[in-house]
Formats: sequence, C-alpha cells, structure tokens
Amino acid sequence: MKRTNLLGLTASALGDFFEAVGERRFRSLQVLKWIHQRGATDFAVMTDLARPLREKLAQIAEVRPPEVVRQEDAADGTCKWLVRTDGGDCVETVYIPERGRGTLCISSQIGCALDCSFCATGKQGFNRDLTAAEIIGQLWIANQAFGNFAGRSERRVTNTVMMGMGEPLLNFDNVVAAMNLMMDDNAYGLSKRRVTLSTAGVVPMLDRLGDVTDVSLAISLHAPNDALRNELVPINRKYPIASLLESARGYLRKLPDTRRRITVEYTLMDGVNDSVELARELGDLLRDTPCKINLIPFNPFPGTGYRRVTPVAVARFQEILAAQGYTVTVRATRGDDIAAACGQLAGDVNDRTRRSERYRQRDMGDEQIVRIVGG
Repeated sequence: MKRTNLLGLTASALGDFFEAVGERRFRSLQVLKWIHQRGATDFAVMTDLARPLREKLAQIAEVRPPEVVRQEDAADGTCKWLVRTDGGDCVETVYIPERGRGTLCISSQIGCALDCSFCATGKQGFNRDLTAAEIIGQLWIANQAFGNFAGRSERRVTNTVMMGMGEPLLNFDNVVAAMNLMMDDNAYGLSKRRVTLSTAGVVPMLDRLGDVTDVSLAISLHAPNDALRNELVPINRKYPIASLLESARGYLRKLPDTRRRITVEYTLMDGVNDSVELARELGDLLRDTPCKINLIPFNPFPGTGYRRVTPVAVARFQEILAAQGYTVTVRATRGDDIAAACGQLAGDVNDRTRRSERYRQRDMGDEQIVRIVGG
C-alpha cells in the first residue's frame, strides 16, 4: 500500500485526508505544526495525538522530505543544497544571508522548458514539475539544516522566492499549495510580502494567480522591447511585453493593498542590454506600471556566450532609471564560488533529461509553445 506523503498537503487538503480516513478535521492543524514548526517526520513523537491514531498514520501516511545529496557553503555565507527528488533527478536550493533577513531561493521544476538564453537551468532541458511536497520540502530542509526546528536561530529563513530552477507558473497548483504552506500560521507563517513568485511571462497563468493568492510578484523582463526580448526570453514570442505588463498590472488590481508594486527583474549583460538607450527605453516602458526595478549583473556559467557587465555600466543604467523616478536596486552577486548565483542553478539531472529535446524552447514553433504553457 502506497502511503500518502503529508509534507505537501495544505491545511485544507490535510483536513480532507483526515476525513477520508475517518478522523476529525481539526487533527490537520496539530499535524501541520508537528511537520512544519517542529520538523517531525515520525508520527510516534506527535504526542498530542492518541496512540491508535499515531499507529494508524504510520500505516497509511508518511512525512518524507526530499533527500539532501550535498550541501555547499560559500565564503559569503550563501548555502546551496543539491536535493534528490523522486525518480532520482536533482534540483538546487539556495539560501542567501543578508543584513536582517535570510532569503531562500526555491526551485519549482526539474529543469525548465523556457530556455532563456542567459540561464543555466534552461540549457539542461525539462523533465517534470516538482510536487508540492518537493517544493515545500526545500524550505523544510533549510530549517532543519539551520537547527530552527530545535529552536536555534543563528540563521533563519525570513523570505522565500520562487526563483530557482523552473518556471513557477507552469507548475501552478503545486506552487500555489506550497506558497500557502509558507504563509500558513500553523506552518511557517511568512508574510505575503515575504513570499515572492517570479515569472518569465506565462500570461494565462498570471491572469489566474490573483484569484488564488496575494504573494509578491516579480517579472523577469530583461529587455525593454520585443525584438531583444524574443532573443533572450523565447516565451516572449507567444506573450509579448505589452500583454505581460498588462497581466501584471491586472494582478495588482486584484490585491486589496493598493500600495503594492511589482518587482521588475533585469539581468544586465555586457554589450547586450546594458546601453544608455535601452535604460531610457525601459524607463519609458514602465511608466504606467507600479514597480521597482532590480538590476542583476549576469553571472557566467560554462558554455555561455554572454559576459558579465561592468560595474560602470551597472551604475550608469541605475542612475538613468533613478533619474526618471524609479526605485532601483542592484542585486549583489552571492555564492558564485559555488555556482549558486542568479542564473547559475543547473541541478544534476540524469541522461534522460539531458537528451530530452522535445521541451526545448530554442527550436520550438508557436504550436509547441502553446502546448507547454497551456495557452
């Protein structure tokens, strides 16, 4: 008999599980706290549950996080885990310490179908979506590694970003379930402002997102016009910039807090998208979109043809946008000595994934793109 993994079940889904096995729904809140606040994987330690229930759960259920294959620690305090999923493929999760907070960059897919030209993940092809348990399991692993379940708090995860391997909106239901657990007071209790979903522009799914959650939104733009973005982010050929920005503004309109803004991510590459003219064009493009801009210096990876942008070009780009009234930050390069910087995550997939070309965006026509994104 296959046991149900309770790790990825939201409070509602866990309540349904208990009802289905003839138990009371309120047990779900007790079990949520044991799993996500105390790090329990053994039902025997859940002492506020009656012994017959604990024994029953041991027969029909489990709490099984993904397996940690390797942990790497960078000189700057960044930490990266290589995590093995069901089936044997691996994904990467990165913890980034900053003053006053710690951000966990979480993967949502094994590989990625979008094949953005400057991202290492897309170069390995696409295998499958991660389950909700495999997504929230990355946060569980970080808390366990840092001793947070045992009450130690030298390093804590205060923020999560769905910016790891994969396109989160192509794994919509599992990502939403995992984010709900991140924000559940009986689980991790993170604020909606501290949980961020980043998308390259899957417009139909983005149009749905505001109906089910109010997490913070980031869009991976990287170019101010369709001609250039078509080269860098191939999904732009199906959902061009105008439709992406309108969808993002639509997401904001659904939120009760009218002060919320989108984060626009812009990876700067030397001689590609870092010119004065493109900075001015970006400022004009975003004029009607409530946003802040995060500039990301490109992080090289093996086989790439792009180069790291110069500090002078970054400062110049930032100054032009700031002069137009935008809040502009520059993402510090962290963890590049362990290939944990933005755009460098590539996991460790098996030969089947590396050989899989049918999901590669580079050679796709519109019909194939629609099939992948559900358009």
